[in-house]
Amino acid sequence: MAKQSFHGPLQRVNDCCWRIPKSYKPGMRVDGLIYASEQMIEQIKGDQAPEQVANVAFLPGIQHASLAMPDIHWGYGFCIGGVCATDPDEGGVISPGGVGYDINCGVRLVTSNLSYQDVKPHLAELVDQLFRHVPTGVGRGGKYKFNKQELRQLMQQGPAYLQDRGLTTAEDLEHTEGRGCLDGAISDFVSDRAIERGSGQCGTLGSGNHFLEVQVVDAIFDEVAAAAMGLQKDMVCVMIHSGSRGLGYQVCDDALKQLRGVPERYGIELPDRQLACAPINSPEGERYLGAMCAAANYAWCNRQLLMAQARDVFAQVFGRSWHELQMNLIYDVAHNIAKLEMHQIGGRDRRVWVHRKGATRAFPPHHVELPEAYQSIGQPVLIPGDMGRASWVLAGQVGSMEQTFGTACHGAGRRMSRTQAVKQAKGRRIDQELAARGVIARARSWKGLAEEQPDAYKDVNTVVDVVHRANLASKVARMRPIGVIKG
Repeated sequence: MAKQSFHGPLQRVNDCCWRIPKSYKPGMRVDGLIYASEQMIEQIKGDQAPEQVANVAFLPGIQHASLAMPDIHWGYGFCIGGVCATDPDEGGVISPGGVGYDINCGVRLVTSNLSYQDVKPHLAELVDQLFRHVPTGVGRGGKYKFNKQELRQLMQQGPAYLQDRGLTTAEDLEHTEGRGCLDGAISDFVSDRAIERGSGQCGTLGSGNHFLEVQVVDAIFDEVAAAAMGLQKDMVCVMIHSGSRGLGYQVCDDALKQLRGVPERYGIELPDRQLACAPINSPEGERYLGAMCAAANYAWCNRQLLMAQARDVFAQVFGRSWHELQMNLIYDVAHNIAKLEMHQIGGRDRRVWVHRKGATRAFPPHHVELPEAYQSIGQPVLIPGDMGRASWVLAGQVGSMEQTFGTACHGAGRRMSRTQAVKQAKGRRIDQELAARGVIARARSWKGLAEEQPDAYKDVNTVVDVVHRANLASKVARMRPIGVIKG
C-alpha cells in the first residue's frame, strides 16, 4: 500500500497549504488540508498518505478539516503528521490510529552552560559514557524498577510520582507539556501484559527513531525568544526522543483488538479498518482513553528518567553537578497523543479531542496552559531532524490556533521506508559517514543506523520553513548534532 501513489485532487489553497475537497469521496465529512510547499507536494503524492488524510475525514464528529503537517508520510490508520479534532457532543469518536502505537512518543530539550569548545575534547568519552549508562535497544531494561502497584501509581501521576525519589524537580514539571500528566488516566484499564512489558523499561531509550543527542546551537533566529528559553549560540544541549516503550505498544494493541466490530455496532462506516474507533462517550471509548492517558503519563516518566541519567553522565564526565552545569529542561512535548482541549470552532469555544499522530502542540503566546516563562513568546516547539543535519526550536504562534488546533510538525518526516533505507545503505558505514560530518554515533546495530541514516529523511529545514511561513510556529534556534546514541 505504501508504494502506491495518490491520484486524487489536491487544490492549492496558498503557498503552504493544499486541499483535498470533501467531494473527493462520498462519506467525507470535511475537507483534507495538507501543509506543504509546492516542491514538497510532489514527493508527498508518492505514497498513500494523502489518501489517509481523506479517510480520516470520515470520522464522526470531526471538526474543521482532516489535517496533515509537512512531515507527512504513510502510517497506521492516520498518516504520520496527521491531526484531527472530534467533538464528543456531536458523536465524536476516539481512534487509536490517530495516536499511534508509541503513545506519547515525544521530545525534550535540556540546556547547559557548556560551549562546544568545552565539550569537544571530551566528546568521544561523553558519547561513550552515555551509550554505556543509558539503556538502548529493543526490549532493553534499565536500572529503575517498579512493581505492579508502583507502576499503576506512576501511570496515574506522571513524573510528579518521581519527586519523592529525587528524580524530578518542580521546575522539570513546570516545563513539561501538561505538567507531564493527563488527568483522565485510569491505570486499571492497562492490561497485566502491558504492565509486564513496561515494568523494567521506564528510563530506557528503545530503538527505531528514538535517540539521545548532544547538540550545539549553531544559529539564533529570535533573540528574545531564545533568551526566554535560555538558549545561546554555541551552547551544548541534549535532546531526548522516546516514548512509552513496550507498555504503550501493548495498550494500543489491546485497544485495536477490543475495537474489532465496534464501529459497526455503533453504525459507523469507515473506508479503512485501521481507523477502528469508538464514540468518546461509549464504554469502549472511555476504556481506551483511560489506558491511553495512563500510557502517556508513563512516557513522560520515561523521558524524565532518561534526562536524569543524561544529567548524571554529564556530571561524571565534567566533574560538576548537573545543577552547576545548568542542565535545565527547556520543554518536553508529546507528539503521539489525544488530548481534550478548548478551541474556537464556528465562533464559539468548544471542548474537542485533538488527535496528534506525529504532530506537536504549538500553543501561542498568552495561552493559559503555558508556563509563566513562555507566556510572552509562545510554547517551545521541538523539531528533531536527522543525525546528520539539524534540529530546531520554534515558538507557537496564533496561526496554529486559527488553522490547526494549535499544532505544528514533529520532525523531518521519512522519505524512505526502513527497508528502503537498509537496502540503500548496503556496503556503507553510516557511522563513518557521520563522523566525517563531525557527529559521533553509537548504536546497538549497523541496521539501526542504516534505517535512520540522514538520507532516509526529508530535509528538516524545508519542513520547518513551511511551518514558519504558515504562521503555525516561528523559528527560534537551530542546533547541529555532534553526538548521538541509538538502539
